[in-house]
Amino acid sequence: MNGVLDWFRDSEHWHGDYGVPVLLGQHFLLTVTAVLIASAVGFPVALWLGHRHRGGLLAINLTNIGRAVPIVAMLSLFSLSVFGSGYLGPYGRSGLATLVTLALFALPPIVTSTYTALVEVDADVVEAARGMGMSEVAVLRRVELPLAAPLIVSGLRLAVVQVWATATIAALVAGPGLGNIITRGYANNQTAEVVAGSLIVALVALLMEIGFVGLQRIVDPRPVTSH
Repeated sequence: MNGVLDWFRDSEHWHGDYGVPVLLGQHFLLTVTAVLIASAVGFPVALWLGHRHRGGLLAINLTNIGRAVPIVAMLSLFSLSVFGSGYLGPYGRSGLATLVTLALFALPPIVTSTYTALVEVDADVVEAARGMGMSEVAVLRRVELPLAAPLIVSGLRLAVVQVWATATIAALVAGPGLGNIITRGYANNQTAEVVAGSLIVALVALLMEIGFVGLQRIVDPRPVTSH
């Protein structure tokens, strides 16, 4: 434990290109970009399928595939063949392979939760909205989305936290992010460094969880009842 505290106290680990602030920023960039890509692809598909109550099998299969495919194997395959290991601006070496891998990893919870959220909206409420003359777009925007928002945010939370934790694999293909602290610790047989890097990743993941739980409460249209 003292070794870990000494690692955090060492100013050398907080400055330079491989200091914690720089690696933390790289990790955030990887996570945000990957989730945005997954959202841009997944949300429109899930909203359309959920609104029409179709494609349930697709949503389930996406989740199953996402759980079954080894993420490290996918990254290795993409970086060594499909997308190559070249540099992609601030995303570093194998940047495109890393982003595609993480985006595919984020896609299942986004699609599944969004589809499920829309399907579970009270059918009587939806029919009442249609009976008032609302168009299908208006029903989706003004009725279904507000009621489905908490579960949609829950899926987004799962995607963000999973991608944040998994983005450490970028270091395995010489990419950026906090994974470099962990891999460097293993390479130098420095257990304190491995633990310190893992603690940083875990702490930020916990803060993300707390933030999304608060966001779920904010977007929940149901009134808060006191007991």
